[in-house]
Amino acid sequence: MTGFVISVDGVAASGKGTIAQGLAREYGFPYLDTGLLYRAVGLAVLRSGGNLENEATAAECARDLDLGRLDDPALRSLEAGLAASRIGPHSAVRAALRQVQRDFAAQEPGAVLDGRDIGTVIAPDAPAKLYVVASLEVRAQRRWLQLKAKGETVTIDTVLADISQRDAIDGGRKDSPMRPAPDAVLLDTTEMTIDQAADAARRIVETARGRWAQSQIG
Repeated sequence: MTGFVISVDGVAASGKGTIAQGLAREYGFPYLDTGLLYRAVGLAVLRSGGNLENEATAAECARDLDLGRLDDPALRSLEAGLAASRIGPHSAVRAALRQVQRDFAAQEPGAVLDGRDIGTVIAPDAPAKLYVVASLEVRAQRRWLQLKAKGETVTIDTVLADISQRDAIDGGRKDSPMRPAPDAVLLDTTEMTIDQAADAARRIVETARGRWAQSQIG
């Protein structure tokens, strides 16, 4: 990995996706929302009539994943999020998707990836690492508004319970648990507007880019 990779990890509905997309536009880098990979696998299992708890079935769907279909609107649904949280802990699924993500990160002159384990597992040598957080209540409100805007009928209490459960699953799994990389910069967006969070992220990345540029000269 020789390009300038930006890893944006963090908890669900913290704003990391919006931040990552903004950084990709800022630097003209390709962007990958790695959570969509797991959502796509989860939906594929459901659509095939399979059991989300069956690791072999989920891994087969992961190996057959069509990256050209990550724009499916259904991947943004609550159902897809729940399915992703259930197949995400399967080591065989993570192994099947790991190289896809690493290949994406290896692009020149750089790439932006957001997820749960980018800075710790997928691109541990990424020059710029952010870990985005926000309070549970604020995250639930954000996700509820997103789902409501898409026409989904769901209560905010249901969304809060879902996010809380996903935090526990993502942070507690044995394979690639969600946690900040030791050298990641923490960005708490609880009290921030979208513009404020984007500006803070750019400043973090610019600092990292300065260090990286110096290392390339040396």
